[in-house]
Amino acid sequence: MISGAEAGRIGRTLASVVDWTQEIIVLLNEDVADGTDKVASEYGARVEREPWKGYAAQKNSVGQKASGDWLLGLDADEVVSPALRDEIIQTLTETRRCANYAAFSFPRLSLYYGRWIRHGEWYPDRKVRLWRRGHGRWEGATVHEKVITDGKVGKLRHDLLHYSMESVDDQIRKTIRYAEAFAQSCGARGRRVGFFDMLIRPLWRFVRSFVFKLGFLDGWQGLSIAWMTAFYTFLRYFKAFEAQKDCHCG
Repeated sequence: MISGAEAGRIGRTLASVVDWTQEIIVLLNEDVADGTDKVASEYGARVEREPWKGYAAQKNSVGQKASGDWLLGLDADEVVSPALRDEIIQTLTETRRCANYAAFSFPRLSLYYGRWIRHGEWYPDRKVRLWRRGHGRWEGATVHEKVITDGKVGKLRHDLLHYSMESVDDQIRKTIRYAEAFAQSCGARGRRVGFFDMLIRPLWRFVRSFVFKLGFLDGWQGLSIAWMTAFYTFLRYFKAFEAQKDCHCG
């Protein structure tokens, strides 16, 4: 794991892996001073600190410190469910099955304002988080990094639990940060955006999330997610449009 100031919730994550993993390594940002290191140590984790290098680079750094044959990467807002734990243990004891795969993915189930979201854009939200040492590495831009493997990826059935949003303020802050990262990515790739992107794409994302992906079955939480997804889509293309206009003017 990598972690910032997460003393209030990292314990829940570590509790879900402490009894069945060979080792736990937590890499903290240099300036973390809220007691996250003490909580991690209470669960037997090896705690180290490094300057912030970006999400992918930081996660690759902590992965290089691991000694086991298989690596499990988690964030501080994620918990391995008992069913997923048992499935991972069983899978890794099946030598013939493991030999065929470089990594495994599993669905991520998010809790949003008291409801586990099982439809819409947020589920099954498959993540590759279990990979053979030396056969996977984190890659990606400022946010939304992912594990890239050099072999086949198998699929596990049970859920990784994601305690996603602390509050609507937290949700909006993440939306702005992701939109800014998208704009930077567009600039780096020379991608141009226009009025069509800001008008049609948000509408389509709402319809896809709420109607075609059955987000309405998740009640008002599903409606909120669909609207926030549409807003995020508009904001990221607007940010990219704004950046390219500023660049042109300059």
